[in-house]
Amino acid sequence: MRIAVGLEYRGVGFCGWQSQPQGCGVQDALEKAVSAIAGEPITVTAAGRTDTGVHAALQVAHFDTAAVRPLTAWVRGVNSHLPAGVAVLWAREVDAEFHARFAAFERGYRYVLLNHPVRPGLDAGLVGWHHRPLDVALMNRAASQLIGRHDFSAFRAAECQARSPVKELRRAQIVRRGDYLLCDFRADGFLHHMVRNLMGCLVRIGAGGRPPEWLHAVLAGRDRTRAAPTFDAAGLYLTHIRYPARFALPESSERWPFA
Repeated sequence: MRIAVGLEYRGVGFCGWQSQPQGCGVQDALEKAVSAIAGEPITVTAAGRTDTGVHAALQVAHFDTAAVRPLTAWVRGVNSHLPAGVAVLWAREVDAEFHARFAAFERGYRYVLLNHPVRPGLDAGLVGWHHRPLDVALMNRAASQLIGRHDFSAFRAAECQARSPVKELRRAQIVRRGDYLLCDFRADGFLHHMVRNLMGCLVRIGAGGRPPEWLHAVLAGRDRTRAAPTFDAAGLYLTHIRYPARFALPESSERWPFA
């Protein structure tokens, strides 16, 4: 049978989602925990990979197993074998057509940015930070130019393995909540470091270093060297994954404090 699980994790202390030889990936921890409950070796497949230091308010993964267990075992049982910083939120039995990565038709990320003169202490590693005041209106004006289907080569990491740099960005919106900026992005897919590279440019614009129109020029130029440096991973969260309605899976988490 095929089981889909939704999980959350704090990227601090992990070397990203993907399994590594030294066993430091979130995938390594989840596979070990699921295998303990299944009583057999299990390989899990996720909706998308996250880099070192990047978090997930909702990640979705699936695995196949011959073990018959109640769904609670794939949640509470698996959680009893997981390290601090990662937890399964729910489990569903799905048909063989479901694939955590290929069945998803939209993904969403939120960048949480502390905009305050003093660096974070309590939130260290969990939020990004910029010390100078940021103009959210300017940032939104710039971000609005990115909506639609474009070649995002200017915001693509050199090691990106995506077949095409063309993506459809469906949402790019920044909202201030006190000293925090909540920066949301939704698309049919994302390139490696795409959101962090966009954030580098948006912060520069918000701080008055560039006009909003500069972002469109960077996009049109398709040249990574013309954009701002990649922003810190600390504030980036995978937040939304949408699947066809027939799978009846949650697309987000309501328990996250920045939801």
